Amino acid sequence: MKETLVDIKGRRSCRKYTAEPVDRAELEKVLEAGTYAPTGHGSQSPRMVVVTNASQLRELSLLNERVWGKAIDPFYGAPVAVFVLADKEAPTPLQDASLVMGNLMLAAHAVGLGSCWINRGKEMFELPEGRAIMERWGIDPTRYEGLGICILGHPAEGGITNAKPRKADYVIYV
Repeated sequence: MKETLVDIKGRRSCRKYTAEPVDRAELEKVLEAGTYAPTGHGSQSPRMVVVTNASQLRELSLLNERVWGKAIDPFYGAPVAVFVLADKEAPTPLQDASLVMGNLMLAAHAVGLGSCWINRGKEMFELPEGRAIMERWGIDPTRYEGLGICILGHPAEGGITNAKPRKADYVIYV
């Protein structure tokens, strides 16, 4: 339990990455953690699509940037993006996919990688271009929707900031 709490308290979002590739064994450990996220009825309903190809990352980053409406790389130069998709037919699709995202980020920290939850996955895959990308991946865009994108990589200097103090009324006992 001690190591788990250390990882939970130490994990921060990383918004600046080095160009160093992510070791395949480390990536596999992170992805395995995602597969062990709790899901409603044990359905294992989410899907993860891992993108490491630079041109594909750029295509997806530009699509996310378009949805965001800001001229900034929303993937912050990360060499890996894991697209977590929610199965709309599952009893708890958003909860299931959110727990996958949490496991990915905690596992990334545990193996020494930086991570960040990138939003706008839903909006990306609602666009015709996004639907076409899902189809290219062999995923039915009428059944699955984007939940989040977990970017991964080696943190660059200044990529991670310190945690803010926890607010006093975070937990209320009744």
